[in-house]
Amino acid sequence: MLLMVSAGAGAAQLVSKDEVSHYKLTKIGTVTVMDTQGAVGSPSDLHDELSKKADEKGGKYYVIIAAREHGPNFEAVAEVYK
Repeated sequence: MLLMVSAGAGAAQLVSKDEVSHYKLTKIGTVTVMDTQGAVGSPSDLHDELSKKADEKGGKYYVIIAAREHGPNFEAVAEVYK
């Protein structure tokens, strides 16, 4: 299991479902990244965008539940936790 860094110090972090269970995180919603017209063209861009959207929702962590590469775009749905 990965160690989680203090969330108060930055952007929402990607975690695993096991970490959600272990740390008893609370789900606060979902976020979606899609139809970005090529603006999210790499996995790192996708993680940055998911983190930003999780932050906007008040989350500290996110778990990707679905992702795909569609043409020049990377798209995903993630659950957001605090």
